[in-house]
Amino acid sequence: MPCEQSRRAFLKQGGCGVFTLAALGLSADLVLPVSAIAGSGSGPERSYPIPPADSVNIDRKAQVILVRYANRVYAFALACPHEHAAVKWLVKNHRFQCTKHDSQYTPDGKYTSGKATRNLDRFPVRKEDGTVIVTTDRVFQSDQNAPAWNDAGIDV
Repeated sequence: MPCEQSRRAFLKQGGCGVFTLAALGLSADLVLPVSAIAGSGSGPERSYPIPPADSVNIDRKAQVILVRYANRVYAFALACPHEHAAVKWLVKNHRFQCTKHDSQYTPDGKYTSGKATRNLDRFPVRKEDGTVIVTTDRVFQSDQNAPAWNDAGIDV
């Protein structure tokens, strides 16, 4: 499928550039758009559509960050594990960062620098009928249950 030649068509379709990078073998996975979302359901389980592409999706009401990155979907607690300040996605830096002490994390939640001493906390997730079910009454902490933390993601 050839790319459109006009700049307007290219920007409107958006995917042409990603397709070109993929065809050349270059990584485009760190260009994660950010969206606000609202999960459905009540109680400890929230349901979200599986993101169609790599992205960061924030459900402020449920305090969940849903990330699709490198063919996996993860659900993180919105709070930094250091002192529970909110984390935000920095598009230009391709990372999460704590709003209080600037701890930094990769798109899959791994700690890279700052005052925190562990990765972002992950919620248990499962795939069900084209949706991601996030269980919000439990979290896995990488320093206390590394196997569960590592498994807290689904392949897409």
